Amino acid sequence: MGVRWRTYLGLFAVGVAGYMPLSAVGADDWLRFRGPNGSGVSSDPEPVPATWSETENLRWRVALPGPGSSSPIIVGDKVLVTCWSGYGTDQRNPGDQKDLKRHLICFQRGDGTELWNKEIAAELPEDVYGGMFAEHGYASHTPVSDGEKVFAFFGKSGVVAFDLEGNELWRREVGTGSDSRGWGSASSPVLQGDLVIVPAFAESQTLYAFNKNTGEEAWKFEAEGFSGTWGTPVIVPREEGKADVVIGVPYEIWAFDAASGKVSWYAAAMDTNTYCSSVVTDGEVVYGIEGRGGGSIAVRANGEGDVTQSHVVWSGRDTNRIGTPILHEGRIYFIAGGIANCIDAKTGESIYRERLTAPERANVEAPPAGQEGGFPGRGGGRGGRGGMGGQDYSSPILVDGKIIYVTRGGDMYVVKAGAEFEQLGANRVTSEREDFSSSPATSGGDLFIRSSKHLYCIGLSGS
Repeated sequence: MGVRWRTYLGLFAVGVAGYMPLSAVGADDWLRFRGPNGSGVSSDPEPVPATWSETENLRWRVALPGPGSSSPIIVGDKVLVTCWSGYGTDQRNPGDQKDLKRHLICFQRGDGTELWNKEIAAELPEDVYGGMFAEHGYASHTPVSDGEKVFAFFGKSGVVAFDLEGNELWRREVGTGSDSRGWGSASSPVLQGDLVIVPAFAESQTLYAFNKNTGEEAWKFEAEGFSGTWGTPVIVPREEGKADVVIGVPYEIWAFDAASGKVSWYAAAMDTNTYCSSVVTDGEVVYGIEGRGGGSIAVRANGEGDVTQSHVVWSGRDTNRIGTPILHEGRIYFIAGGIANCIDAKTGESIYRERLTAPERANVEAPPAGQEGGFPGRGGGRGGRGGMGGQDYSSPILVDGKIIYVTRGGDMYVVKAGAEFEQLGANRVTSEREDFSSSPATSGGDLFIRSSKHLYCIGLSGS
């Protein structure tokens, strides 16, 4: 065992569930955090715009009942997103926790009409709104869908399954603990076969698997090593129809057999006591770039046990802060601190490193008195909710040969995918002060971007 695994001898896995491939879904649906297997890459051939504004290529926007940092998902003609209300929407006067509610809201994709809004009462006591927790709040987990059902993770309030008409099917508890740093909970659930994989790291330091149809627990894996983890897993295929659930944790990359929850392999990785981003994979190699403390790594998948010496392809000192990178056609793209980076996936060597040119923001609403330290559009300001600031939370996506990246202050960049840096656009959809901590979603030539106040749909010829 590696040194970190020796530290976490209290971990265990229980239960068995058979592996099945994912159900067939629409080719251009965006069903989980960062789309297909968390790659952030869409194969949709429909073109998306490079430029937009409040008056150009903005199809519609709708107000949300409260803030959130979770990303939208697209299921056919529906767009779903979570948020919260009732408590913690105003840092100066957060209110009473008993009024806290989570929402899963379904909108008509074509025009933004609200189809249904399901409220989930909070399991109390909740984390107190303030400090670093207030940087993202109570709705940071992106839901996941199989095309027929949608599964939402609400932290201490558990996991709830709905059909696409908003009827509740089942709900399960996953713990009521809190992150020791006070940073809250943010990892998103994923699907593999008939299983919903739920990373309840802040709540119970546990990775759960539930039967998606019944809610029955299939297995769970507990480990102290999950403390300090905020990423979302990816699925990596193995031989004979098997698959691994892979996630970056402090100091290591861990892989679990999706059917049983047993450890498949692990590798020493970045020397950091937190892992905020998610790994990406091409099915053969797993890549990670982490920010707090820095570091990057490429590890060949499908090993057994400790593969640090046998499967690490390269390691580097790239820094990506919180966002998750894009892997596409042999290149890895990531954006941090206003710098667009591209590295060679085979070697880890830099291809380019270029500063983004910000859009004109002369008419952007000034910050309220006492919050001048952060300003919308200056990558990472306070984004409208106060706190530490200094970093963006969104991850880029790639569609139509374009990399789309949204800063916390609402600057929306478009960069051409390729070996040479070319910025195609720098856009804004509002002059209001809104927090854009969510990653974009895309389907059928439309981009869906949510803020703390609105859900926006952007597409060619919108008005």
